[in-house]
Amino acid sequence: MPVGSPSRGSIILRFTASSFLCLLPRKRRGEFVPVYVALGLILLSASFGIHTAMQQLRYSPNVLVSKKKRETVPEVVDPDWAAEEAERFISGSVFRRVAHLQDFDAVWAGNSDPARGHVMQRGSTVSICSDSITGNPLEGMYDVVKLHWPARRGLSCHWRKLVTATLSYLRRRIRFKMPTPLPYIYPNTPCDFASSPFRSPLEFKVSWVLIQWFYESFDEPFDGRWIVSENGDYQGLWKHSKSDGHEDYGLLVSEKARKYAIVKELDGPISLKDGTVVLQFEVRLQNGLECGGAYLKYLRVQETGWIPKGFDNESPYSIMFGPDNCGATNKVHFILQHKNPKTGKFVEHHLKFPPSVPYDKLSHVYTAILKPDNELKILIDGEEKKKANFLSADDFEPALIPPKTIPDPDDKKPEDWDERAKISDPDAVKPDDWDEDAPMEIEDEEAVKPEGWLDDEPEEIDDPEATKPEDWDDEEDGEWEAQKIDNPKCEAAPGCGEWKKPMKHNPAYKGKWHAPLIDNPNYKGIWKPQEIDNPDYFELDKPDFEPIAAIGIEIWTMQDGILFDNILISSNEKVAESYRADTWKPKYETEKENQKAEDAAAASPSDGLSDFQDVIEKAEKQPNLTIGVLVAVAVIFATVIFRALFGRKKPPMLSITSISKIFFELYLQPAAAPTTEAKNAGAAETDAAGNGEEREENGKDDDASAPRPSRSRKKA
Repeated sequence: MPVGSPSRGSIILRFTASSFLCLLPRKRRGEFVPVYVALGLILLSASFGIHTAMQQLRYSPNVLVSKKKRETVPEVVDPDWAAEEAERFISGSVFRRVAHLQDFDAVWAGNSDPARGHVMQRGSTVSICSDSITGNPLEGMYDVVKLHWPARRGLSCHWRKLVTATLSYLRRRIRFKMPTPLPYIYPNTPCDFASSPFRSPLEFKVSWVLIQWFYESFDEPFDGRWIVSENGDYQGLWKHSKSDGHEDYGLLVSEKARKYAIVKELDGPISLKDGTVVLQFEVRLQNGLECGGAYLKYLRVQETGWIPKGFDNESPYSIMFGPDNCGATNKVHFILQHKNPKTGKFVEHHLKFPPSVPYDKLSHVYTAILKPDNELKILIDGEEKKKANFLSADDFEPALIPPKTIPDPDDKKPEDWDERAKISDPDAVKPDDWDEDAPMEIEDEEAVKPEGWLDDEPEEIDDPEATKPEDWDDEEDGEWEAQKIDNPKCEAAPGCGEWKKPMKHNPAYKGKWHAPLIDNPNYKGIWKPQEIDNPDYFELDKPDFEPIAAIGIEIWTMQDGILFDNILISSNEKVAESYRADTWKPKYETEKENQKAEDAAAASPSDGLSDFQDVIEKAEKQPNLTIGVLVAVAVIFATVIFRALFGRKKPPMLSITSISKIFFELYLQPAAAPTTEAKNAGAAETDAAGNGEEREENGKDDDASAPRPSRSRKKA
């Protein structure tokens, strides 16, 4: 048998198999369709499974593949990422669409279930309201979880279980202190949980987590939590007291003209470098604030050996924030102590042009928002009053980033450097007719004493009706003198007392002679030292904030009644906003209404002050318009004063003698013809200079006229 040919056994086996197959019935076409359908269903199920697994691995907020993310809490570290991933997880779900196919006909017909929104429409998000979700604020630091749901959905009867489970999950993952036991969540009036049942846990998402690092409401006595300084300079007595007009408690400055110091250590340092930081507290100046401070110091980590009882003005802080008013100082401080990386020294950087302190006696809430983009916002009562940038030289003094160059301290001005732009003309000579000794005013030699002048009569006489009081004691009170009154005889005469010639401007007066100024040929300009590189210069992308380890109040004030309340440190502006709405706003409205009632019940003299305060309040709300009005008024006053001092011009030929004559003839001689004589006198005085004949004709009239000296009335 040739090599490679089949063996006899194999040939027999093949023949037997072919014969057996021929005996079987032939399969019809399409009989393998069930197999193909089964394989297709298996493939479809596997696709859905793979898709679901990919959705879970890629977008599910609680499925973290990265080890780095598993070691943190994305809802806390990066809430925006967590919200976006949750949105993608919900939007990318195929089952979410398929589950509502049965609603298509009803939706397009306009008869859809009111508890369910449009199938293909994306709804906005609404918040779950809760009174107790924040728990007991006195427990310290914990988290406020804000839950968002699609608006076209709602909450089923299982919503409490879902939220509680989520809070429990976050509690296990977050290392911050949370209230124990976990609070139950009950709906508030503004929220409607009766409709739109929440159908699937997949549609639940945590939009963001609001972190509250520290909160102090002073609802309970502060003893044991806040430590009063035992430094001998601080003798002021702190009290746990109610605010005037309502039942809210606070930390009260109870004595006048004292120094106060108290501090609260935090459970752990709070970093100011990561994300947004919100500093907020309330202050009520119940007795005003004429001279004193009401600010807080956010202390950095102290040196080894420091104790809270030793807290004083030398204790280093990271930020000082709050109102201060005394004398010319009236501002809301924001001071940052920043460490120079070159020298290692801390430098105080003050906010330029800070807002002013409200002048009333109501509760006000002060908020400082530190943004990660180096932006700073100062809010008073929730209204933005100041916006600044930490790295801008226009906003802080001194600037956080020092200048690149500085004046050379060793550079000195040359001795021959001339900074005078103008000099006296050395060739100028005083004119020969320049009399420096000539007086500015001289006697009017042409003036003549008016007829009827009473030289022997005094301007004032004793009041003949005055009587000496019965209880007047000459030994104790001195010699009694009657009160002086104007002499009635002087009213009908041109004047009384010794007559003197009036003074007039000296035409020969020129004053002190000075040589005229000319350009200085040796002028070199204002000397400045040359600029050199600043050895302390450094570049900075973000401020190197020191962490906050404690909160202290260290003030000196002349007023009592300063009440501190609701001190908050948070990482989200929404938390501060919610506290303003829930704690400060109701108090402020109540105090404002009480203040209006007191003003209405006060006496009428105080109405003017109240109106004036209302005007000031309106002016503060429109600073640009107020500044414009003040500038306009100042310009008008300046113009009037300038015209009064320098704008008057004497008539060309009208002398003081003629004015006196006209006044005398008009008012003191009614029998005469004042109109004709006045016209003649005016015409004579305003005629061309040098008319001798008219001067002779009116000479007698001029002789009879003279200025009447002013009379002053003296009181005994």
